[in-house]
Amino acid sequence: MNNLQLTNSLTNKKEIFNPINKDKVSLYACGPTVYDNPHVGNARALVVFDLLFRILIELYGEKKVTYVRNITDIDDKIIEASKRRKKNISDLTKSVTEKFHKDCKILFCLNPTKEPKATDHVEGMINMTKKLIEKNAAYEKEGHVFFAVTSFKKYGKLSNKNPNDLKAGAGGEVSKLKNDPLDFVLWKPSNNNDPGWESPWGRGRPGWHLECSVMSEKYLGKNFDIHGGGLDLIFPHHENEIAQSECRGSTPFSNFWVHNNLINFDNQKMSKSLGNIIKGRDFINDYNSEIFKFLILSVHYRSILNFNQTIINQSVGNLIKIYTALQLAENIMGSDISINQNELYDKEFEIYNEKIEGFLNSDMNTPGVFGVFFDVVRKFNLLSVNKKISGESKYFAERFLNLFKTYGTILVLFQESKSNFVKELNILMLNSKSINLSDIENKILLRNKARASKNYQLSDQIRDELLKDSIELKDNPDGSTDWSVKI
Repeated sequence: MNNLQLTNSLTNKKEIFNPINKDKVSLYACGPTVYDNPHVGNARALVVFDLLFRILIELYGEKKVTYVRNITDIDDKIIEASKRRKKNISDLTKSVTEKFHKDCKILFCLNPTKEPKATDHVEGMINMTKKLIEKNAAYEKEGHVFFAVTSFKKYGKLSNKNPNDLKAGAGGEVSKLKNDPLDFVLWKPSNNNDPGWESPWGRGRPGWHLECSVMSEKYLGKNFDIHGGGLDLIFPHHENEIAQSECRGSTPFSNFWVHNNLINFDNQKMSKSLGNIIKGRDFINDYNSEIFKFLILSVHYRSILNFNQTIINQSVGNLIKIYTALQLAENIMGSDISINQNELYDKEFEIYNEKIEGFLNSDMNTPGVFGVFFDVVRKFNLLSVNKKISGESKYFAERFLNLFKTYGTILVLFQESKSNFVKELNILMLNSKSINLSDIENKILLRNKARASKNYQLSDQIRDELLKDSIELKDNPDGSTDWSVKI
């Protein structure tokens, strides 16, 4: 892969990605605030930036890419959650962080190169605040330190917001201590019962926006390649990061800004007030991490992903099609037929590979990649389903499996045991349609006996009965019969 293009939120254009230094490619993504279990929206960012990390590794090599994803373990939300749950803050953050790491593992996400915690970098935050005050970009009042938005003339360049048009208090809760309503907190006092660190302005704690600026600078430098996160972070979080970092360093902060869109449930934004927040772990427990990743990657990362039962069933059905084909390909490869190389197939797979790499390079266009996958599956099924195995079809099956192995490794999909996973997926579909598995198996057994005795009328009748219940049968070249739920 080469010529990677990414949509840069800073310019709102798709641009060719040229790293500052090809030997030190840098990526920073905002990690979780560990006060509650991650929901599916958080998991979308995990999957998207894991994919970007893997693509960068493919392009530049594992040792040349540094991926930093922070842990915010000090924040007002954490303090409120600890009081509400009557749980020690360190115990709470440790517990939620462990659950977050389990989710990363379940989703097969690579570990970031660095995963700094905010509480380990408070000294750096104090030092950055001092320097901003020295540059007249920040001011202190009654133990609070605020960033002066008017000191940064380009404020709003990421979000395309005009400071003059912003409503008072858009950057946070309005405080009478602020010189300007848009000014935001760099440091705030802590009472005796809350976590705090000694500073020149008294005992307190850092503002949320300050954390990422300090941690990204420490591990990637004042100017780095890519900063990522959810679309909801553009304003005010990322806008404020740019303001304080560029005032502090007088250099561009991040050259590329990459943002994934949000997840809706039944066309409504997920929120606690609506009661439609879906925890990532709950979804994975009810379904499977493969289904979750497939669902996320089936929609372009910059588009809204809508969750509902129909869309989930469609994803399960599409995975059934792919895994059933992969299972058949493995069965074909296990046959005694000798492989005959076919130059026409070689050319076809060259085209498939070029298309897939083109889509991955074009702003991580995973729906385009999936479209190629289904084209290959359709061609494979035309050559293989209900047909005798030939040397040519076996060669196609070999290339077919290699293609899904190669790109499945980058997407971290199609790694499950084929036969077992097909069964699991079909049972999920049965459950969604309230169909009994034993009834299907008994009818397939009766049909096989009818076929063996050449009673084709009864065989067809049983097939038609199952089809009325949305159950499709597929007779394989080896004499076995597979079933799937028709969507």
